[in-house]
Amino acid sequence: MKHNPKNPKWLNRDRFVLSGGHGSMLLYSILHLSGYDISMDDIKSFRQWNSITPGHPEYGLTAGVETTTGPLGQGFTNAIGMAVAQKHLAALFNKDDYKLLDHYIYAEAGDGDLMEGISHEAASFAGHNKLGNVIVFYDDNKITIDGNISLSNSDDAAKRFEAYHWHVQIVDDGNDLAKLEEAVSNAKAVTDKPSIIITKTIIGYGSPNKKGTSGIHGAPLGDEEVKLTKQNLGFPDDKFFFIPDEVYEHFSELIDSGKQLEEEWNKMFEEYSAKYPEDAERFKKVMSGDFGDSWKEALPKFENYGEKMATRKSSYAVLNAIAPELPTLFGGSADLTPSNNTDIKGGKDFTPETPEGGYIRYGIREHAMAGIMNGMAIYNGVIPYGGTFMVFSDYLRPALRIAAISKISPIYVFTHDSIGLGEDGPTHQPVEQAAALRSIPGFVYIRPADANETSEAWKLALEHKGGPVGIALTRQNLTILDRNKYASVENVKFGAYVIKDSDGTPDLILLASGSEVEIAINAAEELDSLGIKTRVVNFVSWEIFDMQNDEYKNSVLPKEVKSRISIEAAIKMGWEKYVGLDGDFVSLETYGASAPYQTLFEKYGFTVENIVEKGKKLVERNS
Repeated sequence: MKHNPKNPKWLNRDRFVLSGGHGSMLLYSILHLSGYDISMDDIKSFRQWNSITPGHPEYGLTAGVETTTGPLGQGFTNAIGMAVAQKHLAALFNKDDYKLLDHYIYAEAGDGDLMEGISHEAASFAGHNKLGNVIVFYDDNKITIDGNISLSNSDDAAKRFEAYHWHVQIVDDGNDLAKLEEAVSNAKAVTDKPSIIITKTIIGYGSPNKKGTSGIHGAPLGDEEVKLTKQNLGFPDDKFFFIPDEVYEHFSELIDSGKQLEEEWNKMFEEYSAKYPEDAERFKKVMSGDFGDSWKEALPKFENYGEKMATRKSSYAVLNAIAPELPTLFGGSADLTPSNNTDIKGGKDFTPETPEGGYIRYGIREHAMAGIMNGMAIYNGVIPYGGTFMVFSDYLRPALRIAAISKISPIYVFTHDSIGLGEDGPTHQPVEQAAALRSIPGFVYIRPADANETSEAWKLALEHKGGPVGIALTRQNLTILDRNKYASVENVKFGAYVIKDSDGTPDLILLASGSEVEIAINAAEELDSLGIKTRVVNFVSWEIFDMQNDEYKNSVLPKEVKSRISIEAAIKMGWEKYVGLDGDFVSLETYGASAPYQTLFEKYGFTVENIVEKGKKLVERNS
């Protein structure tokens, strides 16, 4: 592999992804020997509190660990995402005479990785896109926790990957280093297909009594078996954490060779910069995440107040306005492009023939899309976004959770965000998904109320660091709110704000998000006419509101106002912390139905009349 242990972030390094993350100590030990910043004390602290050697590798914690792995199939898919990002950026910046990015993405995967559904999606995607820069080792040891793989699986992996248009090789003995070296050389020679090297291995090799059994999969060998294994392999059985000096000496060569490789690359980049100064400057900005500010000035303002526009369509307008100023936007959709409105007019698709293209056709592979986006975000140099229907966030949730754990910032475009999508019915109408997404620590969920808030939502998403962001958008048209009459849209940056108020301390506060904000405003005006002073708080994002200081939060939701009603076309779970014990809810505690959205909002109580009636009763009860 091409890497520099003293600079784990060197841009042109080969990447290695341990998809079978339960084998983390194998990775930590190799990184330690290779000269990465992992000490013997770190090795001894394996799986202990505050160590940098946790039970599964974690991105950002340990030098040399390229991604967070553990949930099977995620690492395999991240590797595909890294390969996509590299291929795209290489197409943009490589020249015939200078290859800035010409490395490989290596991954190790096991039986569990290949059984998980996400690996099927990602493998199909990789083969279709001819990602010849990814090489996967399949550790074919035929053991899972339950026992021999034959208990649950009889796939022919070679035929499966051939059908996915991968280059397939089989190495019958995982200890045959010459054969493995030959296989890697063969894989590198095939540039129009991803490669998999099916490697026959024996789990627990060297252990006299436990090798080849499920008993060695996740449990320690035990003192006696450790002793026997050391004797069997010719190691001193009375020494622990013992590494002969000649091993360290042998591995130390990697430090010098790695340094030399990077120095050669740096020299090449100097020559590249002299010959292609504009591209070199752009490359540095792209890889450092410096996007400038011109894109913010390009954010559209929708001043046709009173007209109606679905927020999925206003999102499309925003994307197309900022794309020329943000060429690193690299997005796609899980087959729903015309519905998600995620494409860029006149832009090219990312294909084997046009890898410079900035739009990805993920196909109906939501889970793989999210895992690939994670790999792209970790690779750096691109801003990954991906679209699907809100209800299908269930399909990609495991990868979204990994993004939150990893503190990376892919952007999810979730359209058809409520029963407002209408006739498609309960299978496609999200009810519990908003609460499920909000429950993920580190995830920011944004639900704009109109076109201008959608523009601000994209600004928030692009500026947010340290976690993934989801923007929930409507299928149905929403009125573009008159900002001469209501609070400035710039208040979106606070997560929640008073969009309409009454004189003095309010008697009642209505809390709403998205398409329900306009209904809340209309209800508030009716309540005001009845002598009930009503404030409307537009809750664009709980997470961003929670980041604000107490003074601001108390100014929006004064503690003395006990009468509060949340209004959202979803389950009420979570709203309790803002509504309090004395409040009420207009929510959806059942599944939707197939009917025009106007009918559904009426039948489920998302009407001015119902909110006014609840408001009157609540104020009376709390007075």
